[in-house]
Amino acid sequence: MKSKKNLIEQLKSLPHFNKNVIYQLGKSYNLTDSTLDTYISRYLKSKEIIQLKKGFYISADFLHKNKNDISYLFYLANILRTPSYISSWTALQYYDLATESIQTILSVAPKITKTYETKAGNFAYQSIQKELFSGFSLVKGNFDFYIASPSKALFDLLYFKTRQFRGVRFNAIEELVADLRIDFNEMEESEREKFYKVIETFLDKK
Repeated sequence: MKSKKNLIEQLKSLPHFNKNVIYQLGKSYNLTDSTLDTYISRYLKSKEIIQLKKGFYISADFLHKNKNDISYLFYLANILRTPSYISSWTALQYYDLATESIQTILSVAPKITKTYETKAGNFAYQSIQKELFSGFSLVKGNFDFYIASPSKALFDLLYFKTRQFRGVRFNAIEELVADLRIDFNEMEESEREKFYKVIETFLDKK
């Protein structure tokens, strides 16, 4: 069983992995795929690895070492569903523009709406029109992740809250923002201008 112990030690160094990665590592120990499937079942049972979705795993050890690094969870959110970017309340909280505690990591994706409830956290993805899948950038650090700009995060939040601004007039936007209880005035002026501009452009096309 030495190979089983050696394999899990290798997996502990990875931020995430799938079955193909496990099969590739297993080749160095001359292990068959069926034997590795048995190992995976045992790792899951012993809680040494955590399944985030079918065939997608992280090690409990790696999570424990990085659980206080929000960039790791954002990184996982990006990887768990690709392409996607962090947005809405989660991004606003990241920018210190929202004070409410958000338990679920909210992302935007061009694919169908989906939620993953895992031992690493809850990850929710809201589907947006492909032409609106924009306004985000890459943040580099210990773990790289894509996140909406402050203006786009607020746009996305209202986009979903109002069901794509259904029945909303442009002159009502300021009141809608005020009802959200966010620190809108703390947002940079250029971002506030971008926020109103993207909404105006979107409403003009409706």
